[in-house]
Amino acid sequence: MRRLCLIPLLLAAIVVLAACGRDAEEPAAPTEQAMAEKPMVSEPLTALPEVNPLEVTGAIISAGSSTVFPLSEAMAERFKDEGYADNITIDSIGSGAGFERFCVAGESDISNASRPIKDSERESCAAINRNPIEFRVGTDALAVTVSKDNDFVDTLTLEELALVFSSANTWADVNPDWPDEPIQRFSPGTDSGTFDYFVEEVFDKDKEPILSAQAIQLSEDDNVLVQGVTGSPYAIGYFGYAYYQENTDILKILAIDGVEATSNNVDNASYPLARPLFIYSDASIMAEKPQVAAFINFYLTYVNEEIERVGYFPADSAVLGAAKQSLLDAINAIDQ
Repeated sequence: MRRLCLIPLLLAAIVVLAACGRDAEEPAAPTEQAMAEKPMVSEPLTALPEVNPLEVTGAIISAGSSTVFPLSEAMAERFKDEGYADNITIDSIGSGAGFERFCVAGESDISNASRPIKDSERESCAAINRNPIEFRVGTDALAVTVSKDNDFVDTLTLEELALVFSSANTWADVNPDWPDEPIQRFSPGTDSGTFDYFVEEVFDKDKEPILSAQAIQLSEDDNVLVQGVTGSPYAIGYFGYAYYQENTDILKILAIDGVEATSNNVDNASYPLARPLFIYSDASIMAEKPQVAAFINFYLTYVNEEIERVGYFPADSAVLGAAKQSLLDAINAIDQ
């Protein structure tokens, strides 16, 4: 199979694929026998030209969400394993800081995010002539966790979760059957998309309750949060599901509103804290640095082969197909 990686070849492939779908004459209707022999199946929404990492050169700079970091790191490792020999940088600095680096400083090629880009961030991008293109790459079930030594709580309602991360001083303040021990809270920092998402879902976008809570430690490093939670049976924290999956021997994940964070419950939207994962780039960046387009192409092509191993959940096929189409549209626009 021929492998493609540079922008002109990608465009050529798009033209060929489009031409293959058009005929001068209307095709003959299939016979009843042919219809019976060939099952009716839906075609994939979008197919990307294949990328050969051996042929890709030039550095790639990616920064942003600590939640998306393990997934982007896995995709970068696969890209290198299959032949990419140049330098790819992935910094875990939080979604907000990632958008600042992408939209204000203009220093990164790809911005990783565990929330959609804000209007104000798009305006910052526009000021430096960047138009962010959104690519949905998966779904995360935000994990609310306690230590394996915690033997008194297995599930929290959203209302109880709000108390735990705000005005309750002890576990008994949330439920009188629980220990009269101070709650030790661990949360991603305010630059984190995980923090933004948690505040939006649990506190209706009001940051004051959680920022005013006693005994709360904020960190952009999810590994620091994991260590904090495991340090006491009275500690609690939240972060991306991948960080829980890496530490199942020392962490216990809590059900929310009685619903566990499983693949089925994420797919059917019954788990209350499921959220999309994104990467962002820009057509002008991909025009100047075709290696960025090649890596995003590779990412979208193989992400569903890596995402569950990392600890997240695949995006719906239609959603991933839309991301692939957005890439094809961006590449096509470069030649206009």
